[in-house]
Amino acid sequence: MTLRLYDTRAQQLRDFAPLDSSNVTMYVCGPTVQSGPHIGHVRAALSFDLLRRWLTHRYGRVTFVRNVTDIDDKVLANGTEAEPWWALAYRMEQEFSQAYAAVGILPPTYEPRATASIPQMQEIIAALIERGHAYPAPDGSGDVYFDVHSWPAYGELTNQSVDAMEAAADADPRGKRAPQDFALWKGAKPDEPADAVWASPWGAGRPGWHIECSAMAKRYLGAEFDIHGGGLDLRFPHHENELAQSTAAGDGFARYWVHNGLVTVDGQKMSKSLGNFTLAADVLARHDPIVVRYALAAAHYRSSLDLTDSSWAEADAALGRIRSFLDRAVRAAGGPANAAASDVPDAFAAAMDDDLGVPQALAALHETVRAGNAALDRGDSAEANAAHGVVTAMTELLGINPHSAEWRRGDTGATASALDTLVQTLIQQRAQARADKDWPAADRIRDAIGAAGITLEDTPDGTHWSIDG
Repeated sequence: MTLRLYDTRAQQLRDFAPLDSSNVTMYVCGPTVQSGPHIGHVRAALSFDLLRRWLTHRYGRVTFVRNVTDIDDKVLANGTEAEPWWALAYRMEQEFSQAYAAVGILPPTYEPRATASIPQMQEIIAALIERGHAYPAPDGSGDVYFDVHSWPAYGELTNQSVDAMEAAADADPRGKRAPQDFALWKGAKPDEPADAVWASPWGAGRPGWHIECSAMAKRYLGAEFDIHGGGLDLRFPHHENELAQSTAAGDGFARYWVHNGLVTVDGQKMSKSLGNFTLAADVLARHDPIVVRYALAAAHYRSSLDLTDSSWAEADAALGRIRSFLDRAVRAAGGPANAAASDVPDAFAAAMDDDLGVPQALAALHETVRAGNAALDRGDSAEANAAHGVVTAMTELLGINPHSAEWRRGDTGATASALDTLVQTLIQQRAQARADKDWPAADRIRDAIGAAGITLEDTPDGTHWSIDG
């Protein structure tokens, strides 16, 4: 089977063929760390975590770069005397990392900060000036702009003509030849922090937003790489400008452009500027992180996702069915499954190869869970064991295996031991009530256990309990 991805630049599904079949290269725009992450940021990062996991399954190795924009107008604006911009940026970076880790997003191969690649940015800017695609502002301000009219391909990513575009609002328009020209370098201003300034051939200043990603992508992945990812809202102007400046400088840059859909609230994009966001920390405080992962992954990555209370309830119930089957299968087999990722069924693989069709892949997963439960019910150990292995393999690839170490980290220690002791005591009391034929007492105990969100399963070898999903 051939993996196909929707390429925003081509505006169609394309067969994916990496430059190096033994190492897929992938750059994803990471956070601008002016404040903490909302749940839309987590959904975006999760979309590319799922793609990365599937690419790793298909090709064996993925070099995955996700940057941190730690110098930006908004970062500077949110800094204070008590917490300078660079300290704020670091603290917010940690909040993003913690939110990503909480929902099982794998750490990137490299996670560069923009401030560590200033020389590489200046190299690209110099090349653009030399090629006639950029110019320093004639007023001596230190600003450098990309000349959009010098590059006929400008607008190809979003299928726009230059003259129909709004003026670029990323820098002071002083010295611009055209309103759409965008900033590559921003001259120092007296009202900005003195430590947010670097020397350059054009005057002291700092980089524009767009040049940061071009430089970091090239530095860590080379002049040409396989996939550039990011949120749908980054297509213009950020990714359009990245594409223009990198290709105008002579680099092949990204061969595939992949964009995830947005989390919406009442049909509007969730964003800090609109004030309609839900902080990731608040969501994770109210819901089990594996439930959050499932809920965010359940919709196709390119679709808009409108999260409601039912989203979390449905994800919790779906994971409960998976967990319940795996618990039964482990007890029946006497241990965990011996699963290999190659064991995934054709329907699952076909769904994932079709532009990362996670909803269809989850359907294949739940069908296998149903078949596995049916096999356990009729005592077919061979089929049940096979389903056990397949379900384990699929959930590992999606990062939602409730039996994996990353999700069981909260199930160990004194709290888990104390809970098991209490439940086992109630189970023994219920067993004694049943032996005494005190059916009302047995029912009361079972009801009390059920009210606590715990499911009991009576089997020939005893009663087992699990947290009700």
